[in-house]
Amino acid sequence: MSTIVRSVCPYDCPDACGLLVEVKDGRALKVSGDPHHPITRGLLCPKMQHYEQTAHSPRRLDRPLIRCGPKGSGLFAPLYWDEAIREICSRWRTLTNKYGADCILPYSYAGTMGLVQRNSGHPFFHKLGASRLARTICSPAKEAGWQALMGDTPALDPSEMQHSDLVILWGINAAATSIHTLRDAKEAKQRGARLLAIDTYRTPTADHVDETILIRPGSDGALALGMMYVMTVWGLLDRKFITQQVSGFKPLAETILPRCTPEAMASICGIAPEVIERLALIYGRARAPFIRLGSGLSRYGNGSMNVRCITCLPAISGAWSQQGGGLLCGASTGTAFAMERITREDFMPQPLPRIINMNQLGNALSADAEHPVRSLYVYHSNPATITPDQNAVIKGLERTDLFTVVHERFMTDTARYADIILPATSSLEHADLYRSYGGYQAQRCAAAIPAVGEAKSNWDTFSLLAEGMGWDEPFFRQSADDLIDQLLASETPWRSQETTEKLRRGEPVLLTPPSSPRGPWLTPSGKIEIHNPREPEPLPRLLPTHAETDDLPLRLQPAVTPFALNSGFYEQDHLRSRQEQMVLLMHPDDAAARSLVDGNPVIARNREGEVCFTLRVTDQTPAGTVVTEGLWWSEFIGGRRGVNALTSQRLTDRGDGSTLYDVAVDVRAA
Repeated sequence: MSTIVRSVCPYDCPDACGLLVEVKDGRALKVSGDPHHPITRGLLCPKMQHYEQTAHSPRRLDRPLIRCGPKGSGLFAPLYWDEAIREICSRWRTLTNKYGADCILPYSYAGTMGLVQRNSGHPFFHKLGASRLARTICSPAKEAGWQALMGDTPALDPSEMQHSDLVILWGINAAATSIHTLRDAKEAKQRGARLLAIDTYRTPTADHVDETILIRPGSDGALALGMMYVMTVWGLLDRKFITQQVSGFKPLAETILPRCTPEAMASICGIAPEVIERLALIYGRARAPFIRLGSGLSRYGNGSMNVRCITCLPAISGAWSQQGGGLLCGASTGTAFAMERITREDFMPQPLPRIINMNQLGNALSADAEHPVRSLYVYHSNPATITPDQNAVIKGLERTDLFTVVHERFMTDTARYADIILPATSSLEHADLYRSYGGYQAQRCAAAIPAVGEAKSNWDTFSLLAEGMGWDEPFFRQSADDLIDQLLASETPWRSQETTEKLRRGEPVLLTPPSSPRGPWLTPSGKIEIHNPREPEPLPRLLPTHAETDDLPLRLQPAVTPFALNSGFYEQDHLRSRQEQMVLLMHPDDAAARSLVDGNPVIARNREGEVCFTLRVTDQTPAGTVVTEGLWWSEFIGGRRGVNALTSQRLTDRGDGSTLYDVAVDVRAA
């Protein structure tokens, strides 16, 4: 007889969905959405509807492996766990004695979002004295842009959208990356709200909104500045709110906005001036306009400034004063749990080890680096596929003097370059505590099924490594549940005692921010700071993208797909088949100018590299912009390079984030 076990989706998605897992004889038979979860309400994305196929995939790595062929060949022989731990620790001792512990680099990101399993490597590598990793590949520029105006002010609850009369999905393909945002927006539409989308190409989200406005990649800030110009000219400002709650609008209006006419901004955005004017009037006349920002618009050389400019809109319109009005950038619940009990920064030696930005892994792995990385430990990530400048990363992974350990569930592109592979559990096989970054939900879960084969969780693996290093630190002898109990035992204004007890029982809960998202504003001045003297750029203004300075004619958008998440889910055959192949979307005018034919192979190139795609000619993307969706494993594209062979190690204007979307290319027939 089967039983139903509660669990949580572990992936890098805003919603941390609640799952119901049907289990029989130690196997997960079916996964469905928890109808009692406050956000999920029974709705799961296509990726998680058959998560049991990931947990029990025939592709699962189920025992340790040691390389027995050239790096990248995928040739490995079985190994016992104690042999693997002994070899890893022996190699690390040798390297540490010869080069110092900071020649070792951990590489991880968001393959799991659980608070224990995701962060369990931090205390180990802190105690080891390894190099620290700046984990900035996703959206630090977005956070920096928000904080420049709003400081530590908490985010709106996404349910506020239900009270809005205008919802703008700005730079977010909600149909692929935030289906509950799309559901909430559609429910607001049913109540009479107007629903708009702003993006760089026509995504599946466009099928659900009243209108989609397509702009050039990285021109979001220009669009927002043009809207502010129109709102100022037409008097669509809340002067009382600005006077009482906003600092710095006057210098913006006097020095920046006069140059931001619709005509001037239209040439940057690639749209007609009338579109900017009409959008500004729609927004300025709305009673309670709600903007939901995605992260992609921050992955440019001007990404943080884009977000700063957009965040000005609810400040000058007074949208924050109305229920349902405002802007949701992302929910930060970092202080809801005492994470220092997990990460243990106090283990770090003095002076502190160096920091390596994960977006510049290719440089760090270069044999020509001044102090090259000599050992790489990868867990819940796949840098050979997802990291910028793929050619440089793979060249580094090919180094015979680089000792690479990969803790993984599948033979990913990165695992193929490992010296030792350790089998990892799926989220159904270990305990953890999850919180959302698209709202305020949290939930604890236990293992739903036993570990597959000899797979071990991140925490259990680091405990073995600590033992192998000969450390007697009691911290590493705890269980994952012990650590979760510590997180729940610490008092915080985010949780009542009742909420904590529900968390202990594995029930989904909503955390409560200790301050209001509608003020008082948690900034040094106590106001929304359009002028911020602490920023290198005190006022929001136009900044160029990196690609604008390149001499190639097309802007490439590496985009998301509903059937994968970064490089995840390619192990599921039915999801991969729905993507068909690695395609490049191109407008008919661009294809005709290059004599390119739909369905034929083409090569996109720039100074970083070349990538072969199958061409799809479509008006889904505007002229001048080409799009590819997904991050394919090389196994499924004939061993070729993926889109990140075209992305660079350049960083964002603030936050040191990735510029994965800031790419210029040209395209020719293969």
